[in-house]
Amino acid sequence: MDSNHNSQLTVHDATLRDGQHAVQHQLDVSQLRAYAVAASAAGVPVVEVGHGNGLGASSRQIGYARLDDATMLETVREALTGSSRMGVFMVPGWGTGADIRQAAACGADVVRIAAHCTEANVMRRHLGIVRELGLEAQAVLLMSHMTGAERLAEECRRAVEYGAQAVGIMDSAGHYLPADMTERIGAIVAAVDVPVIFHGHNNLSMAVANSIAAVEAGARVIDACARGFGAGAGNTSLEVLVAVLHRSGHETGIDLPALLRAADVAHDRLMAGPPVIDSVSVASGLAGVFSGFKPRVLAAAGAAGVDPLEVFAELGRRQVVAGQEDLIDEVVRGLKVAS
Repeated sequence: MDSNHNSQLTVHDATLRDGQHAVQHQLDVSQLRAYAVAASAAGVPVVEVGHGNGLGASSRQIGYARLDDATMLETVREALTGSSRMGVFMVPGWGTGADIRQAAACGADVVRIAAHCTEANVMRRHLGIVRELGLEAQAVLLMSHMTGAERLAEECRRAVEYGAQAVGIMDSAGHYLPADMTERIGAIVAAVDVPVIFHGHNNLSMAVANSIAAVEAGARVIDACARGFGAGAGNTSLEVLVAVLHRSGHETGIDLPALLRAADVAHDRLMAGPPVIDSVSVASGLAGVFSGFKPRVLAAAGAAGVDPLEVFAELGRRQVVAGQEDLIDEVVRGLKVAS
C-alpha cells in the first residue's frame, strides 16, 4: 500500500463534455442544467462541460454542437453550487487562446490542455495562457497506449515545465489493462511532483479496474462519467468508481447516495440508454482506435458492404488518431477494392 493510499482523490466528472460524443454533441440547456445541479448537490469536485472534443471544436469535420461554448459554460456555471468547480477541455488546433480567455470569462476554474501522447510541446503556449489567467492548468496526453511508460513520463515532465499543475494520460481507445496502469502511472508519478491524472474508456470492460490500479500506482485525479456516458463503449462509470473507491478506503468527498441520484438524472435526461460494449467496441479497444470513430466507421462500412471489424483493425495498424476521420473512408475504399 502506497503512502498516499488514504489521501483524498479528486474525481473529475466529464459527463457533460466527453458524454457529448454519445449524442453527437446535442445536449441542450435544460439537460446541462439538470445534471450540473445534481452533480453539484453530490459534491462532485469538478464538473467538465463543452463540445465532446473541447473548446472551439464545434465544426463540420467532427460535428456541430447544439449550443455554442459560451452558452454551455454559462449554463453550467450558474447551476454549480457549493465547492464544485467547472472544468473545460481544449485541444490546440481545434481551440485557441481566445477560446481559453472566453472560458475564463464564463467562469471556468480548471482548464485541461490535451495533445497526442508524444506532442506535449504543442501545449506550451496554451498552458501559459491558463496560468496567466489564474486558472488551474492541467495537461493530458491522448491515445497514450501508442507510446511507452518512459516517453509518457518525459512528456508529462515537459508539460509541468510549461506550467501544468496536474498531468496525466487518457486511455482514448479503452486499450489498457491494470498492469499497464501500474507501469505507466508509476513512471509518471516518479517523474513529476504534481497530481497525476487518469481518464479511462470501457471498451474491454476494464475502465473501473484500470482507474483503481491507477490510484494504487499514485494517480490522484480520476475521470469518470455518470453511467459511463460517452462514445462507443463509454467511459469509466462515475457512480461505480466512487462506490469502489469508498469500499477500498479512498476518500473522495462525494456524497454517494446523492451521486447515485445524479446518475439517475443522467440516465433519464441525457441518454437513450447507458453505453453497451458490443463487438465493434471490443474491436476498437483491441486495435487501439479512438472510440469516437464508431458511428462513422459503422456508416461507411455499412454503405460499402465491408466488415467494420476489419476497418478498425486497419485503422489500428495505421495508428489513426482523432482528427484523421477522413482516413476512415480511405480504409473502407481500400477494403472494398481488396474484397
